[in-house]
Amino acid sequence: MMENNRIWTAALLIIGDEILSGRTEDKNIAQIASWLNIQGIRLTEVRVIPDDDTRIVAAVRDLKDSHDYLFTTGGIGPTHDDITVEGISHALDLPIVIHPDARKCLEEYYSDRGGLTPARLLMARVPKGSTLIKNPISGAPGIHIQNIFILAGVPKIVTTMLESLNGTLKGGKPVLSRTIGTWDGESRIAKTLRETEKDHPDCKLGSYPFFRNGSGGVNLVIRSTDKESLNKCAQDLIARLLAEDLSAIDGAI
Repeated sequence: MMENNRIWTAALLIIGDEILSGRTEDKNIAQIASWLNIQGIRLTEVRVIPDDDTRIVAAVRDLKDSHDYLFTTGGIGPTHDDITVEGISHALDLPIVIHPDARKCLEEYYSDRGGLTPARLLMARVPKGSTLIKNPISGAPGIHIQNIFILAGVPKIVTTMLESLNGTLKGGKPVLSRTIGTWDGESRIAKTLRETEKDHPDCKLGSYPFFRNGSGGVNLVIRSTDKESLNKCAQDLIARLLAEDLSAIDGAI
């Protein structure tokens, strides 16, 4: 396979008891997945685990070896339950050090906010050999080590950290998509959808039912890295649906 046709993959590891308990709703999956797609990288797995060192070590070792990139969110603050750095350091068998540039960033950020306390200094700890990911919002940087990108848990901060990484990761072609809407149910269009995907191997088709005001239907999403293949598949799908007296609307309903 040619390098530019290679599919680059990423996993997302969400770390935090507050996510699993329901106290906090995760809002990072969608924005990270969308950002990765622009970089030509597919998010192929998401896991949510507690603030537990053993679980972090096991998940990091598994996901970093089975994907091109691993992103983590959460657990890099100054409190006792922020143990992501420790867990990842253990997973990589690396010591934890105070990164001098991280310390400088925190000193500048807290210069008029009470200074750099021992608790705040914890946010300068990184696995040895790490580089930093900029965080202009709260001063505490993210961390990059090997193929792992350690991000904050706050969605607004995640956004700025991802922006600082724009164009820095090696990836392939972005995944393009088109949506065909139908007012017919999944059971009626299943065979057509399956046969259409089989005849267009460069495309993936997914069905997403909806119900509104007492009526239901399905949005059919076609994805491909090749625009021509995508459009051919969309045209073929519309023609097949109409030929079977099923509804087909070019665009989402």
